[in-house]
Amino acid sequence: MSHQLHGKLYGNRLLVSTAELHQETATKHGFLLIDKPAGITSHDVVDRVRRLTGERRVGHAGTLDPFATGLLIVGVGRVATREMEKLVGLDKTYEAVFVLGASSDTDDRTGVISPAPIRSDLQPITYYLQPFLGDIQQIPPTYSAIKIGGKKMYEQARKGKPMEAKPRLVTIHSFEISPMGPIGPMMKLEAKISCSSGTYIRSIARDLGKALGGGGYALELRRTSIGPFSIQEAHPLTTLQTTDLIPVSELLSRLLTNTLPDANLLSV
Repeated sequence: MSHQLHGKLYGNRLLVSTAELHQETATKHGFLLIDKPAGITSHDVVDRVRRLTGERRVGHAGTLDPFATGLLIVGVGRVATREMEKLVGLDKTYEAVFVLGASSDTDDRTGVISPAPIRSDLQPITYYLQPFLGDIQQIPPTYSAIKIGGKKMYEQARKGKPMEAKPRLVTIHSFEISPMGPIGPMMKLEAKISCSSGTYIRSIARDLGKALGGGGYALELRRTSIGPFSIQEAHPLTTLQTTDLIPVSELLSRLLTNTLPDANLLSV
């Protein structure tokens, strides 16, 4: 007898079948909230979870770049992976450090860095942030996993054949910054950004640098929340255990209380 999953959101109700509840408690099915370290890919995390649980059906709800750290939601088992689409589109929050006054071919610290000084006759920094709030058209980084004509952009870029994706509509709910020193030809900013799924923080760093007359890239990047789920709940990969699995019905029920950040919130 096959178990059919009926855990769906209808208004204020979460419908989960009895079969699903039995299956998720009888097997290693569920979700893991993981604090991904720098230096490995999101797929590497999936592989480690497969080895830990012995379950081949494992997937994640949104890629983090290898240099980035932070919250990664991983689904384990058929029941969880079938529900992953409910998590992929959730809003996300990031903390980052931007370098302004230099550019990178990957738009982050892992690429080839070139000087690209910003202007000296700048307005207050908040003047340049306003166009980044709300619904904006964003060009993804050249080094991204987006496919154009069946070819991944980062693979073509590595071959010396960079491709440019069409601008994509994303939403920036809030953009908070704190300069890490004097404003000059090259400077660092701490940034906290709440945004829609599909937003590239690397692109924001690049485009902010351009708005200041030079270049920019992301030096550090950490994802701190996905929808109602926070990095404070996440487990380090080094100490991860199967007992950290969250039942499917429990995690999905939390989506009912998910609230969006205040729109167009700006601070400096």
